[in-house]
Amino acid sequence: MSFFPTDKTFLQIGPFSIQWYAVLILTGAYLAYRLSQNNARKAHYPSDILADYFVFVLWCGIIGARLWYCVFFDFNYYFSQPLRILKVYEGGLAIHGGLVAGVLFTLWYCRRKNLSFFKMADMIMPNVLLAQAIGRWGNFVNQEAHGGVVDASFYDGILSFLKDRMCINGVYYEPTFFYESVGCVIGFCLIVFLLKRHQNKRGDLFWAYMMWYGMLRFFIEMKRTDALMIGNLKMAQLTSIAGVVIGVCGYIGLFERFLPRRKPTVLFDFDGTLVDTKRAIRHSYKNVLTDHGRADLFTEEFQNEIIGPSLWEIFQKYFPGEDSDELVKEYRKYNDEFLKTEADLMPSARELLEALKKDGYNVGVVSVRAHRSIELINDLLQIGDLTGDSIGCDEVKKMKPDPEGIITIVNRNNWNRDEVIYVGDSNSDIEAGKNYGAYTVGYFDLDSRRQKLLDAKADAYAEDLSEVIDIVKSYPQQV
Repeated sequence: MSFFPTDKTFLQIGPFSIQWYAVLILTGAYLAYRLSQNNARKAHYPSDILADYFVFVLWCGIIGARLWYCVFFDFNYYFSQPLRILKVYEGGLAIHGGLVAGVLFTLWYCRRKNLSFFKMADMIMPNVLLAQAIGRWGNFVNQEAHGGVVDASFYDGILSFLKDRMCINGVYYEPTFFYESVGCVIGFCLIVFLLKRHQNKRGDLFWAYMMWYGMLRFFIEMKRTDALMIGNLKMAQLTSIAGVVIGVCGYIGLFERFLPRRKPTVLFDFDGTLVDTKRAIRHSYKNVLTDHGRADLFTEEFQNEIIGPSLWEIFQKYFPGEDSDELVKEYRKYNDEFLKTEADLMPSARELLEALKKDGYNVGVVSVRAHRSIELINDLLQIGDLTGDSIGCDEVKKMKPDPEGIITIVNRNNWNRDEVIYVGDSNSDIEAGKNYGAYTVGYFDLDSRRQKLLDAKADAYAEDLSEVIDIVKSYPQQV
């Protein structure tokens, strides 16, 4: 009794039938989708962004695969009887056509959704290898995509489980479909579990797919007997060579100078980064501590510690068991008053913001300060038209170092999700940026905070905000 189906039809309902070939292709596509969706979730993409993409790219792939087959199998036959092009159930899908159509659709989709094509391709293309590996078993059921004639003894041993189905009209054929399926699985493992750990730039996984599948298919085509031809040459081999060449050139960076570079979104922490509110913060804490009979806590160590963390974090640490929300309210009443006289811009902040605005960068603020307080300071210092949109601690459920604030402001404005720079002056700022996948810039205006911020290992550092504009302009697109 064979483990594999002996009929091409998976399900027959009256005159309608579902073929195993279709079931296996869709199964592979769905697996690739779920794996890609998991990658998108880790990259903090909106949960539905790949759902729409999957449906359309699948149809584009099928259409492209069919047209490619019809053009290179028998152009005159199919285009003199165009209705036969629609009869996919008669067989005839060419993976290279599906890949070309899928890549073209992805380029369009990424432009429309303001996404990085190479980041999307890195998330998706290695998983396509698994889809191809599963889809090749549809060729097995259909008894196609095989090699030349072999002796029955070829299937003695490890390949014996393929023997029955590879006997076609009493003749045994070499299982090239199986070689390709195994090769695709190996390629997936190498790219995802090895190369991904050492990825240097965005697009590396996509280029690796091009190289691996190109080489694999080139050698498989040497043995296949049903290849599409262009003159006396096998079309799949020509396409594979082109894929390998393109993949190698892309991987070593030859295309980078020709690829358009998109301006990153530049996000800032607020207190200690754009505005100097240290005096107002310290006076506010001192008054709250005094009101509660804890003025002894207001040491130099305490004063250094309170710059950066959220109010709740500080109050929960120093007033355990007390109502932090009430303490925050008390603090904010004092802080609103002190800000009127004690708040000021950090050195070079205005010049930096004006330069970013002039050059057309999207700018925003993600802060542990309440939104209304951010607006109050913006009005006092007259920088509201320079700082763009802002996210305060009262607009998120999780505060830094969680990246929720960054995710929220980027999605709310439909800004460039994949090129984000986050500038901050505390470890939690750098951690939040890293957790999002942003390029992080650590800014320290005090030597006393230098080592702590250096320990956070930001991607770049600035001792003066005037240095940030150069960092932004030389920003490398990240993995």
